[in-house]
Amino acid sequence: MDYELSQGAALLWLLPLLWLLPHSWTAPQAPTPRWQDDLQNHTFLHTMYCQNASPSVGLSESYDEDQLFSFDFSQNIRVPRLPEFADWAQKSEDVSTIFFDKGFCQAMIHEIGPKLEGQIPVSRGIPVAEVFTLKPLEFGKPNTLVCFVSNLFPPALTVNWQHHSAPVEGVGPTYVSAINGLSFQAFSYLNFTPAPSDIFSCIVTHEINSHTAIAYWVPQNALPSDLLENVLCGVAFGLGVLGIIVGLVLIIYFRKPCSGD
Repeated sequence: MDYELSQGAALLWLLPLLWLLPHSWTAPQAPTPRWQDDLQNHTFLHTMYCQNASPSVGLSESYDEDQLFSFDFSQNIRVPRLPEFADWAQKSEDVSTIFFDKGFCQAMIHEIGPKLEGQIPVSRGIPVAEVFTLKPLEFGKPNTLVCFVSNLFPPALTVNWQHHSAPVEGVGPTYVSAINGLSFQAFSYLNFTPAPSDIFSCIVTHEINSHTAIAYWVPQNALPSDLLENVLCGVAFGLGVLGIIVGLVLIIYFRKPCSGD
């Protein structure tokens, strides 16, 4: 196991292979078949952390640094980051193991944390935030803004949204996940219906050093909305009908018999 502990943010990492397979070893391997040469390695990371800041404890599970689940310790359930993962979250049967890990993690903070005071930095780096839409932008159609926070250590942060400098209420939870290199990333989601005049901002505050990162979003490269498509179709249809009428008038006019002198 690897440990990261400090007075301000004491972290305990439980790496999945060491935790789930404590007696694993490397067995002799046969030569790799040629058809497997192009296969890529993938990583599933099950990480529990606890600290003296908020959140005091957390669990994230990710696949190739793409978070799948977090854990809500107040309701004892896995929480999928995206609706597509909901069925998998309901099939978990390791709640008792997770709570054992939580107790062990918090015990290590109280026992080892004071002994390592000053040996490990309280924080590292400055969080970086960026905002983008979950789906292609179309005015008037429901969408989701994603605030992505990277270069985060330790995972003690608050995320707030503003629309035209006014606070946005009803924002969902912030999902924190661990990535390789003893670092974290976070996601915050905001459901909205985009309009051409929108200006949104995601405000990320790192609770350890009070550093604030702000990312802005304004509409760019929007796809045509249904209203615009309907207007264009109506104009095209109108021009077509007008062309037919003008053509009939000209045909009738030129087919009139010429009057003699």
